[in-house]
Amino acid sequence: MNIGEVAAATGVSAKMIRYYEKVGLIHAVNRSDAGYRKYTVQDQRMLAFIRRARELGFSLERIKTLIGLWEDTSRHSADVRQLARQYIDELDEDIAKLRSIRDELAYLSDHCHGDNRPDCPIIERLAKGE
Repeated sequence: MNIGEVAAATGVSAKMIRYYEKVGLIHAVNRSDAGYRKYTVQDQRMLAFIRRARELGFSLERIKTLIGLWEDTSRHSADVRQLARQYIDELDEDIAKLRSIRDELAYLSDHCHGDNRPDCPIIERLAKGE
């Protein structure tokens, strides 16, 4: 397959495929005599794996680790689970931060008159640096 075909088959843009190759997430593929990249079914599977991992929000560094675990037939599922649990913990922290921010903004919004008056608790709180 050429890059356009593998991009269509995996849902990963040609630009991202080239980027993944550049940063070492995927290996450099063989090229035709004309210099076009030639992708295999295994390359297609790898790109689909990467696309799904990105959809789940995994960083490129974590995806490298996951690929290493995927390719290691002697891996322990506990290692994969540990990586996922670590990421879940970080997501929980991010969710808690976002909820706190949302609650703060909701509080300020609820206490803003929302009329023609110039005073506004949202602006006042931001101005105080709180």
